[in-house]
Amino acid sequence: MRVTQKGQVTIPLEVRRALGIRPGSDVDFQLDERGARLVVERDRAAQDIARMRGAGDVELSTDEILALSRR
Repeated sequence: MRVTQKGQVTIPLEVRRALGIRPGSDVDFQLDERGARLVVERDRAAQDIARMRGAGDVELSTDEILALSRR
């Protein structure tokens, strides 16, 4: 892999697919004694959804939820 004059590299398609990297994804490099590691930052929305998953403890019907949202 070659680095451009601007310090850019192209991440191979198979790596992007495996890591879920899409246009607009945030990535970072972490340095350690072995070298550098590419770290994919999870989407903020995906983090919020993961944090809230299973948090609902009130059992409401669909009609009751819709009624609440229309108030």
